[in-house]
Amino acid sequence: MTGSSTVVVHADRHVHPSRAVAPPIYQTATFSADDGDDFARVAVESRGHDFYTRYGNPNHTQVAAVVAELEHTEAAMVTASGMAALTTTVLGLVSAGDHVIGQKSTYGGTGSVLLNLLPRLGVSTTVVDQTDPEQFARALTPKTRLILVETPSNPLLQVTDLSAVAELARANNVLTVADNTFATPLNQRPADLGIDLVWHSATKYLNGHTDVSAGVLAGSAELLDRIWDTAVLTGAVLGPVDAWLLLRGLRTLPLRVARHNANGQALAEVLSKHPAVARVHYPGLPGHPQHALARKQMNGFGGVLAVELTGGFAAADAFLGRLRYSRRSASLGGVESLAVHPASMWRGMLSEEQIAASGVPLGLVRLAAGTEDTPDLIADVLAAADGVHHKQVHHKQKETSAS
Repeated sequence: MTGSSTVVVHADRHVHPSRAVAPPIYQTATFSADDGDDFARVAVESRGHDFYTRYGNPNHTQVAAVVAELEHTEAAMVTASGMAALTTTVLGLVSAGDHVIGQKSTYGGTGSVLLNLLPRLGVSTTVVDQTDPEQFARALTPKTRLILVETPSNPLLQVTDLSAVAELARANNVLTVADNTFATPLNQRPADLGIDLVWHSATKYLNGHTDVSAGVLAGSAELLDRIWDTAVLTGAVLGPVDAWLLLRGLRTLPLRVARHNANGQALAEVLSKHPAVARVHYPGLPGHPQHALARKQMNGFGGVLAVELTGGFAAADAFLGRLRYSRRSASLGGVESLAVHPASMWRGMLSEEQIAASGVPLGLVRLAAGTEDTPDLIADVLAAADGVHHKQVHHKQKETSAS
């Protein structure tokens, strides 16, 4: 089998041959046809690349070819963002009266689709604790059409048993869709474990440089053709330049993911021993409650970890303010390290009650380790944690002396 580093460099060469070593940017909104028959053909072709850019573009086709081969799927398609990939998928596969199952621990945007958007459209939803596969089985109804999973989950890094969910879904004629953004195809391939469709916020690791908003969806050609019809109507199209940048980012994905994995593991290990830290959520730690499952279905554990500070909201904010290299910013997966306070970030997508129900502690900080030198990142997070701890100790000493 061809290795991933070879795939990202060569998998797109056959889909739009060119003598140019660096792929051209097809900066055009529309394409001409040779004759009437040719026009009639391209106008109805699913996931084409030479009719109208909302329908497809050569740069889209090149990205899709690389992602499909990385994910071990028959085909792939691109969208304007990860959320566009998710919403287009759901809208393309379910109708009013259907039922969808999702996870309690999941990205806030996905949670909002489940809890806010779909019920408005007459689709009922149930969210379950994904650490217990039996909860998916108990949530099934005769109207269930779709199960949405995410593993590791954002931001608690909980692990979903993909094989168990896929087997359950197949036995009940239910489709499965997995968010593979955190893991990337280098660390995990849901399709190999029986999942029907895999999506990414390609803004993150697949692009890797924090300069593109994009999404991708991979699966069978039959399913993608069904979803593509909806994509054409919603118009969540990725621009040619962004698709070209995404392709360029994909070329270095294996190189970057190796460093992200190493940095994530190193930060998780050192922070898990710090007195200012109540808990570190990272599937690569032996103490993670699903470490054995993560080792079974993953090749690496990624660059994202969640750190619970002992002092709650104030301690989390103080920790973020002391970081030198990890900039306080949403998103992840770029070459630079980023850190964010999920409870603050998600207030625009979920209610306070919904955030509380997701199990996200107020003192939780999500760290996305970049590709910087490991010793520098370790020194940075330890200095920040030391500062929080010293402040807490000083405060307790003042309280003791005052009493």
